[in-house]
Amino acid sequence: MFENLSDRLERSFKILKGEGKITEINVAETLKDVRRALTEADVNYKVAKTFVDTVKKKAMGMNVLTAVKPGQLMVKLVHDELAELMGGDAAELKLQGRPSIILMSGLQGSGKTTFSGKLANMLKKKQHKNPLLVACDVYRPAAIQQLKVVAEQIGVPVYSEDGNKNVVEIANNAIKEAKAKSYDVVIIDTAGRLAVDEEMMDEIERLKNAVNPDETLFVVDSMTGQDAVNTAKTFNDRLDFDGVVLTKLDGDTRGGAALSIRTVVTKPIKFVGTGEKMEAIDVFHPSRMADRILGMGDIVSLVERAQEQFDEEEAKRLQKKIQKNKFDFNDFLGQIQQIKKMGNLKDLASMIPGVGKAIKDVDIDDNAFKGIEAIILSMTPKERTNPELLNTSRRQRIAKGSGTNIQDVNRLIKQFDQTRKMMKMVTGSKMTQMMNAMKHMKGGMPGMPGGMPKM
Repeated sequence: MFENLSDRLERSFKILKGEGKITEINVAETLKDVRRALTEADVNYKVAKTFVDTVKKKAMGMNVLTAVKPGQLMVKLVHDELAELMGGDAAELKLQGRPSIILMSGLQGSGKTTFSGKLANMLKKKQHKNPLLVACDVYRPAAIQQLKVVAEQIGVPVYSEDGNKNVVEIANNAIKEAKAKSYDVVIIDTAGRLAVDEEMMDEIERLKNAVNPDETLFVVDSMTGQDAVNTAKTFNDRLDFDGVVLTKLDGDTRGGAALSIRTVVTKPIKFVGTGEKMEAIDVFHPSRMADRILGMGDIVSLVERAQEQFDEEEAKRLQKKIQKNKFDFNDFLGQIQQIKKMGNLKDLASMIPGVGKAIKDVDIDDNAFKGIEAIILSMTPKERTNPELLNTSRRQRIAKGSGTNIQDVNRLIKQFDQTRKMMKMVTGSKMTQMMNAMKHMKGGMPGMPGGMPKM
């Protein structure tokens, strides 16, 4: 995400590289290029102009310390202003009702149904809520069935009424159901509607007035760029929504919506969708997003995602197995599956400072583990538990069964052996120290005490 904008901004800062001090001339030249980069990223022109004017004013009012180069100072100023432009601080959901009610709104095809499932999944897993999804898209063919399919993946119930086209009635009945069965969050998925469709806009306005939601979220496809901002403004004028959700932020987006929408509609971006998986949802942190735009990575978000998959009891079990040199392919497969749950692999790698730029032109397939998994799953349960049994004939059978070749199998086993030896070296007091550190770190770290074989 934001790769083109990141590249352009990096080139802009190079104008100041080697300059001994900040002057009005070199600042003006740099910021002219920054403004061009922002407008090319589909940022609203007025927003871009105000942005660079603010940065220029702050830059010219600063005395640059000898230890700080002008280029470094400019990066800091642009970073802070980007974070402020996108809202400054993360905005949380305000769920105070019993049950709390969240109303989804947005255009057709913006991803409301999928996001409704992602949000329900996040509230269930992270906040231990008991959500109920409500099917109020009564117009699109198979919309109710789509919501049910999404809900089945995450183990959340759906309230729907076949044949009933009155969405206000459906929503009110769903809320009664939630109260009767102790659901504490009701998420209402609505039909996509065009801002120019007066009848449909009236319907969602009536729905909002009837259910009085704790949160009304506007879901928008970030790939639509400046059009997303204009649509958000039109919806906000009618609904006065509480926050914005940017979907498909993992796509080929120029970033204009993320950078403009807060200023134009004065409502915070609350969540972003970063992939198709149900776990691919992030709370929007403006400062962290500014880090990523400027190529600084986002290590805090990476650690938080890892913590979601970290199981302290499992880590203790693995520690004991490693100490006894009993770490096997079953354990290794479990670690791979934990990493896969963390989200898109390229997105994860780009969160590591400096890596995003290095891999921007590298295609990292989400099926990168497929060959390794196929090899491990082609082993018998006894072979996975006892890797030392893997002689030549067994390896040939595994290669044939996994659709790979004997060289791939040999390489995996060799690197697995090396990994197991390395892990044995860091057990005992070092492993205990690592686990204690992980528990006390903000967000924690994953329970993966070993490296990943390169395939």
